[in-house]
Amino acid sequence: MATFVEAIRQGIWEEMERDPRVFVIGEDVGAYGGAFKVTDGLIDQFGNQRVIDTPISEGAIVGAACGAALMGMRPVAEFQFIDFISAGFDLLTNYAAKCRYRWGAGIAAVFRGPSGSGLRSGPFHSLNPESFFLNTAGLKIVEPSTAYDAKGLIKAAIRDPDPVLFFEHKKLYRLPRLREQLPADDYIVELGKARTVRAGRDLSIITFGATVLTALDAAEELEKEGLDVEILDLRTLAPLDKQAILDSVRKTSRVMVLHEASRTGGIGGELAALIAEEAFEWLDAPVVRVASIDTPVPYSPPLEDYYLPQTKDVVDAARKIAAY
Repeated sequence: MATFVEAIRQGIWEEMERDPRVFVIGEDVGAYGGAFKVTDGLIDQFGNQRVIDTPISEGAIVGAACGAALMGMRPVAEFQFIDFISAGFDLLTNYAAKCRYRWGAGIAAVFRGPSGSGLRSGPFHSLNPESFFLNTAGLKIVEPSTAYDAKGLIKAAIRDPDPVLFFEHKKLYRLPRLREQLPADDYIVELGKARTVRAGRDLSIITFGATVLTALDAAEELEKEGLDVEILDLRTLAPLDKQAILDSVRKTSRVMVLHEASRTGGIGGELAALIAEEAFEWLDAPVVRVASIDTPVPYSPPLEDYYLPQTKDVVDAARKIAAY
């Protein structure tokens, strides 16, 4: 039975065994095994030429990964916390994302790290950064919610010929609820494909990452009230599985978009616009966004709980949509 964090490690390990071009680079990824132990044991198996510890410089990590990718390597670059991806923002958005368009050279690199709130880590270690990058063509963005998907998606990301941002919600890393038996054979989960977690007829909740679990808890409560909720896990945020989104909307005619990042400028607005433009005639109620409030992530436990969308918030919003 593998945890979420073990699934990611297995995926990287298998890809390093399969392809000698794959290597890991980042702060403390070697002897220490990574801040959250994702890379634990890799240096013992593959050596310090393929598991490379770096200085504390995210800009240097991104730059080294981009250069190695241009030379034919397959780097997997780790950020200790995804918040610090901002230090590599220029290279990611102005270089890695545009190389194929500019002169036909893809940056086959994965930039991964722990994201998300809920663990009392404060405003500098709790970021959900997907909306920063959604406006940059050329970047693929992935955020899994299960151990099976985490392994399959990291393997697919490493094999992809273009840059992939791989966000791992740290609340999921060792969550007992997510332990599962993974297939022994080689498998990938295709990028750009959503997954119907729970089929339903009355309301669609479109979400991803840790809020898939929030949606599932809410769906169980709502089922007691006779409301049958469908949950769509996007898995890949760029490119979006537009067809899966529209199919779910047509099926239920009522939609909630749920995400953990702050509401303003979040992916929820983009999803709501897509549904309004391409599925308006199937809607029986306005599209509702449930997200965090527009503040930095608080450190105080009760304030962080207030900041984050909770099961009760989802249940209350679902009742209003159903009654519209």
